[in-house]
Amino acid sequence: MEHFEKTLHSEVKFSGRIFTVKEDSVLLENGEEARREVVCHNGGVCVAALTDADELLLVRQYRYPYGEVLLELPAGKLEAGEDPFKAACREQREETGTTGRNYVSLGRLYPTPGYCGEVIHMWACRVAESLEQRLDPDEFLDVVKLPLEKAVEWVMDNRIPDSKTQVAILKCAALVSAGKL
Repeated sequence: MEHFEKTLHSEVKFSGRIFTVKEDSVLLENGEEARREVVCHNGGVCVAALTDADELLLVRQYRYPYGEVLLELPAGKLEAGEDPFKAACREQREETGTTGRNYVSLGRLYPTPGYCGEVIHMWACRVAESLEQRLDPDEFLDVVKLPLEKAVEWVMDNRIPDSKTQVAILKCAALVSAGKL
């Protein structure tokens, strides 16, 4: 059986700089109607940038919704219509001051499919060149080099709780182990 939900009516409840919230009425496959609250987001990108010594470049930054400093891969939001790969390269350059080579797609991540349409596009690469960071005026972070093996340990013991970072680290480690990165 093919599963579906058909939108009958959609109403924007909030429109902000980063996301929009809408409330939809939908027709379910059994003929009943239901409500869906949806966060519309342009999506994001992240990059697992590895040095030739198999050290990952991560960033430490304060995350307001959690009230704590998190260790994450360099990442950022997509502008409407922006090419995800170009955005990933831009974010890597801005946040870590590096460029990459041998980029490999790690696929897409749906972080919260129950209520949000955000898609995070993930890549891994080898660091090609180290330059200076180009942080946005409201961006404050530190770059941390962490051996890939240690990063995997930190994912497994939840010292790195961010979902995109967890998934990309584990996929990156699998590629390195298989000799593909």
